[in-house]
Amino acid sequence: MIGKQLAGAVFALAAVFATLTGAAAEPLKELRVGFQKTSLPVIAQQQKLIEKSLAPEGTTVKWVEFTAGPPLVEALNVGSIDLGWTGDAPPIFGQAAGANFVYVAALPSNGKGEAIFVKPDSPIRSVADLKGHKVGVTKGSSAQNLLAVALEKAGVPYSEITPVYLSPADAAAAFASDKIDAWAVWDPFFAIAETRYHPRVLTTTADTVQVNTYFLANRTFANAHPKVVATVIADLKEAAAWADGNRDKVAEALHEVTGVPLAAQKLAADRQVFGIGPLTPEIIAGQQQTASRFAKLGLIPREIVVSEYVWAAPAN
Repeated sequence: MIGKQLAGAVFALAAVFATLTGAAAEPLKELRVGFQKTSLPVIAQQQKLIEKSLAPEGTTVKWVEFTAGPPLVEALNVGSIDLGWTGDAPPIFGQAAGANFVYVAALPSNGKGEAIFVKPDSPIRSVADLKGHKVGVTKGSSAQNLLAVALEKAGVPYSEITPVYLSPADAAAAFASDKIDAWAVWDPFFAIAETRYHPRVLTTTADTVQVNTYFLANRTFANAHPKVVATVIADLKEAAAWADGNRDKVAEALHEVTGVPLAAQKLAADRQVFGIGPLTPEIIAGQQQTASRFAKLGLIPREIVVSEYVWAAPAN
């Protein structure tokens, strides 16, 4: 026990030291950015915006792909990546587990690009009809929040469905073989399913709940390299401006990086809202509502305070 306490104290002191000495941190040789198969990080990667910005400092950029937000947050926690983008739920689960990360910026919701759907011949015609059925969803993901809110609005207790917790790839296989009755997932997996099955959409995030997605950083990294964090956010703003002005090229850019079929990426790109901005009090309050919902449902082990994980960038 003493050894664990000592290790904890050493870790805490190291974090404080990193915060106090951020301005004098060693030059960064490599920035590691976690990304999924859609959104602004992919556009920035395709255009090499971050690489161009950091090259004069001698910093290279390594892109690390994830299929979902929960493993990305865990990678931030252990320090195997420095920055990354996820939906609303993964950082809540991460904070509940004490992970070492911070929120550094907010992006628009997955909106129309995240849905709960069934095959066209399914007898399930509404969210209320999910009662007693198997729903595939990635545990700790934004799709799980969509599922929880949609059920709540339909008057169906979460305990009265059978959530089948699967990665997007495994859920796709389960959906194809009818081992699950419905699937809750985000783009581009939703878009791929649309091109293959022409499913019946029960609801989308845009129709169900107002949330955001988030750009996150390893806490120790953000404190040691605040200028790099600011540079990356500025580059993502540039990527957003390009995407809004070149929507005909967005799908091709996403396809080039991810390998997802162009038809699916076009569906995803056409309904995506591009942007990045600060974590306003309203956004933080909305994320707190999601966290409190998860605590009430017993999906996380304890109540958390989201604002404790919002990064305060140094004034200088």
